[in-house]
Amino acid sequence: MAMSRRKRAQAFRGAQYALLVLVILLLALFANWSELTRAFFNLDAAADQFPGIITTALVNTIIYTALGFALGLGLGFVFAMMKLSSVGPYRWIATAYIEFFRGVPVLLVFIAFGFGVPLAFDLIFDTYTTAMLSLGLVGSAYIAETLRAGIQAVPPGQVEAARSLGMSPGRTTVTVVVPQAFRIILPPLTNEVVLLTKDSSLIYLLGLLQVEYELAKFGREGLNETGSLTPILLAGLAYLLITIPLGYLSRYLERRTGRKQQRGLEVEA
Repeated sequence: MAMSRRKRAQAFRGAQYALLVLVILLLALFANWSELTRAFFNLDAAADQFPGIITTALVNTIIYTALGFALGLGLGFVFAMMKLSSVGPYRWIATAYIEFFRGVPVLLVFIAFGFGVPLAFDLIFDTYTTAMLSLGLVGSAYIAETLRAGIQAVPPGQVEAARSLGMSPGRTTVTVVVPQAFRIILPPLTNEVVLLTKDSSLIYLLGLLQVEYELAKFGREGLNETGSLTPILLAGLAYLLITIPLGYLSRYLERRTGRKQQRGLEVEA
């Protein structure tokens, strides 16, 4: 007798659970737990990482990310407005900038501002300035496109209503369009902060002082000193302290924005 569709789905789901249990049992039986414990959960190696992993590495990671995001947001706004400009050269410059910094690896930008630009122009950048410029320029290219999309997503009726009240185009943009666009793009902007947080690990290329270590560099030095993967695991967990709350914030803002847009559509209907 042929099985119904519902029973086939139940049988398929049961087979997936059975496969998962089998894999877990095989791992439990054949894994070298003593070696895994020594490699990943070495308590002595973990104790050596504190408090520096918090007071130095985590704090510096947040500072590098914040500096990059601040510059990226400012430049991103400028290039988003240039991309939407009615003046052709502004649009061409903004397009070239955005395509360039979205197309090159972040690692290359760090090398350029860490070694190339100081050598070519006889300039001296400290670590924080290099992180801000590298992360900010790359981040601004993505933020500019996000802002542009957000501005274009503002309902035209809002602009027409503001203009009918006698507002100038500039005032309409600043007081009506941009605030609404920021509410729309808050979730993707939060994702951009997560990406900048992870990209900040590339600053290790510059040869940091101990007080300038971020999480990845701190974990790597801990690995060299202890021969255990525990410092790397702790560095990864510290990254999660930043990225998981940001992920929840992004989803919360996305749901909130979606509910507001739904209410707006219901009112218009």
